[in-house]
Amino acid sequence: MNTAMLGVFIPTFFFVSITPGMCMTLALTLGMSIGYKRTLWMMLGEVFGVALVAVAAVVGIAAVMLNYPIVFTVCKAIGAAYLAYLGLQMWLAKGKLAISFEQQTVEGSDWELVVQGFVTAIANPKGWAFMISLLPPFIDNSASIAPQLVYLVSIIMVSEFVCMSLYATGGKGLRRALNKPQNIRLLNRIAGTLMLGVALWLLLS
Repeated sequence: MNTAMLGVFIPTFFFVSITPGMCMTLALTLGMSIGYKRTLWMMLGEVFGVALVAVAAVVGIAAVMLNYPIVFTVCKAIGAAYLAYLGLQMWLAKGKLAISFEQQTVEGSDWELVVQGFVTAIANPKGWAFMISLLPPFIDNSASIAPQLVYLVSIIMVSEFVCMSLYATGGKGLRRALNKPQNIRLLNRIAGTLMLGVALWLLLS
């Protein structure tokens, strides 16, 4: 890819990434409930999910999903149900992502966070629509596609990681502001409500 093309693609995708969406809201939510370091595991799953969506959009797998929308609908429903369950648990101060009144810590495996980020990324219909519409114009059909795809996907992954870090850090700051015994319930309910909002957004989009 030439530098002029990259110079257009980088700010374009960064602007889209930084715009509030399901993945960014999830990063903010987990930043509040589990802190930035633990949220990195979710971010790991999300960036690889976005990378998979980007590659699929370029090589044509997305066309198959568009021809068989029932498959995509089922994936969305499963992802939304999973996030809604987690949000409800957090709202009720239960489950592995809720902050404990006694210890004020959050349990839960790193793998569960990776899966959560991955599922949110690949089940996001707006992510698919954006990749399908944005990436093809930046692909030069006269050159080898593989190296171009590596460059573009790498930029996408870095951009997503940076933007989610900004959101997760903001969530961590909010947690510090509210991290007093009398505010733990409020913090759980804020995080749980945001998680339920992401689930509803995913289901209705």
